[in-house]
Amino acid sequence: MTTRFPDDTELDAIAAQVRSVTPMPASELERLLEDARRSPNGPATGRLVEQQLGTVLDAVLARRGQGVDLMDLYQEGSIAATVAVGEFTTRGGAASGLRPYVAHVVNTFLDDVIKREAAQKLADTLLLDQVKLLEAAEVALRRRLQRQATTLELAAALEWMPETVEVVGAVLHRARDTYDAEIVDFLDDIDESDAGDSADI
Repeated sequence: MTTRFPDDTELDAIAAQVRSVTPMPASELERLLEDARRSPNGPATGRLVEQQLGTVLDAVLARRGQGVDLMDLYQEGSIAATVAVGEFTTRGGAASGLRPYVAHVVNTFLDDVIKREAAQKLADTLLLDQVKLLEAAEVALRRRLQRQATTLELAAALEWMPETVEVVGAVLHRARDTYDAEIVDFLDDIDESDAGDSADI
């Protein structure tokens, strides 16, 4: 059966390739495991990993729509499968346990990838909000004081730690220097009403 992936059509070719791999009988897997134990970097290990890519593909498709590019997930899952095959080979497990072991490792790793990506996106959103607040405070205090506000003055106005002002300020100033589109658009569009909203800081 051919399945199209509207959110990442590049995966179609990989899926076709993965599904074209003929599953090996247990006796062949046992032979490859023995070869891989004797020569971990040899061709047997590569063939064992190839046999597990279907497991990776299934794990990736089960996580569609969770905010991470499918190709990125497939690449991460392939790395996890490679590590899992190497670890399983070293431990000397039976062929029947290889696929369940790889599936467990890949699923656990991909769940962690998704969690880390979600946490990073949240952190980025919170940082952007802080940058906007700092810019508004700088504008309001500059108008009130007729000079640039100090770090301590900004910290008092925003009820932040001075260290937070310094960190967020560094991001703001770097964004100005590199023309970060998202933040600079906000800075360019800020007007009298925005400053007025912050005048009571």
